[in-house]
Amino acid sequence: MKKYLLIFILNVTLFNTSYAQIGNILKKAKSAVGVATGDENEKSAALKEALTIGVEAAVNQLGVDKGYLESPYKILIPADAQNVINKVKLVPGFQDVETKLLTQMNKAAEIAAKKATPIFVSAIKQMTVQDAASIIGGQKDAATLYLTKTSRTPLYTEFMPVIQAALDEVNARTYWKTVVDAYNKIPFTKKMNPALDDHVNNKALDGLFSLIAVKEAGIRSDVGQRTTELLKKVFGG
Repeated sequence: MKKYLLIFILNVTLFNTSYAQIGNILKKAKSAVGVATGDENEKSAALKEALTIGVEAAVNQLGVDKGYLESPYKILIPADAQNVINKVKLVPGFQDVETKLLTQMNKAAEIAAKKATPIFVSAIKQMTVQDAASIIGGQKDAATLYLTKTSRTPLYTEFMPVIQAALDEVNARTYWKTVVDAYNKIPFTKKMNPALDDHVNNKALDGLFSLIAVKEAGIRSDVGQRTTELLKKVFGG
């Protein structure tokens, strides 16, 4: 009887030790891939904090002089506008139209980006605890993809008047009308009036979301980018 009791005790001890070891291994694995180990409220708070940090970093990076123009997120001239430019730059007085328009479009995006933070933050605050729990263990840009899916349309709508005002602030729309008018006076050309607003709006948002994704991935994978105690607790480090 004592023999069987001893075997039972040993088995229980070994089981408990293995279970504890497995738990530690799982915890370390979750931390290594950026999966939260805290409770649901902590996960939600950490995810919102990470996104807010990413948004602010993206806005601060792109919303400065030449922030778009001299970055991988530079806004290029749309194809239909490029057709106009290729013709118009042969007209005296319009030789530098391409350079001028590129500068104006990207400057407008920079001006608009400075005003984007509260719009993004408002969207982040709408994220539920359940949303956060499912996202935080996902791929490296899962939170950004969620933000894009839920916020892109309202952001576009709210961003449009900002873009238009920014384009007007740098005289881009007036200048572009002059270019198009000159193009439409060229014999045997199809009359065109390509708008800049939609193009600049979409590309400005593309740049912001892309950079937010980079910042999110950094927080998930790089301990050094977890700059608050909550981020360190939930993501590890």
